[in-house]
Amino acid sequence: MDLITIKDPRSAAADAYRTLRTNLMFSRLDNPLVTLGVTSPAEDNGKSRAAANLAVTLAQAGNTTILVDADLRRPGQHTIWGVDNGRGLTTALLDDSTIELVDTGIDYLKILPSGELPANPVDVLASNKMDAVIEKLKAMADILIFDMPPVLVAADASVLGQKLDGVLMILQANKTQRDHTSRAQEQLRRVNVNLLGAALIDSPLDRASSQYR
Repeated sequence: MDLITIKDPRSAAADAYRTLRTNLMFSRLDNPLVTLGVTSPAEDNGKSRAAANLAVTLAQAGNTTILVDADLRRPGQHTIWGVDNGRGLTTALLDDSTIELVDTGIDYLKILPSGELPANPVDVLASNKMDAVIEKLKAMADILIFDMPPVLVAADASVLGQKLDGVLMILQANKTQRDHTSRAQEQLRRVNVNLLGAALIDSPLDRASSQYR
């Protein structure tokens, strides 16, 4: 797996993910963050990779973490982690089956792949069964990270985001378009999704900070 938080945990990029982890945890001191969605404006923009790296840092801090691939259009977590995608979230949703988590090899971190892709992702994510699965998962971990589709692609992120404690938007340097970001923010806020903020990835390295190691 090509995750910076695993292959180079002392790097500036890995440090940035740990800082992001801390900021997110302190964003809700009175009401701890348990369910977090990770999305992007109009394209993938590295959101699946960012969600995986963030999940790793949460687990490294001793938080029992489940990374859920809720992108039921173009799932990516099974590719990142090199696991089978035949069963996962949709299996639990559509078949009322036991939730089958996959071990990542990282202490305190398991993933729930997307499973087979449904014909109607929005309806699946909006269902009462999705509420039930979220509740079951909450009983199994300290924090849940949901890798969601981009906001402007479909209503999936807006629908699922309403069920979560907060949503983080991933922006990719030199790729994410400003107008897409503005439209995505407005779309989430219009349906009362708790947008916690945005994180910029793949930005140029700050030489000053990288030398202090």
